[in-house]
Amino acid sequence: QAQLVESGGGLVQAGGSLRLSCAASGRTFSTNARGWFRQAPGKEREFVAGISWSGGTTYYADSAKGRFTISRDSAKNTVYLQINSLKPEDTAVYYCGACATPFCSWTGLADIAAWGQGTQVTVSS
Repeated sequence: QAQLVESGGGLVQAGGSLRLSCAASGRTFSTNARGWFRQAPGKEREFVAGISWSGGTTYYADSAKGRFTISRDSAKNTVYLQINSLKPEDTAVYYCGACATPFCSWTGLADIAAWGQGTQVTVSS
């Protein structure tokens, strides 16, 4: 069964940085757009950043522009999310999602064909 596995979350102080990874098994999802979403306690899951299958096109939520960087290593079939200058409001479970197509509109959760299990990011003030 094709899987997306996130890692890299943890507890960090405000102002710190984290790099989240989303690895896919074998060649699965290698031609799919992938993205990062997050869900804070009591809130809906929201889009953070997305990247096309080739890595040539990236998309960011307005709240993510400037501090978040999404990238892709095709050889490792892994997508990364670098988060700098972390803030307490970044605390959430971060999920990796794969679209069914090489490009994605990132307009809603319905675009996502597969999800990872999530990785917790906690930012202390």
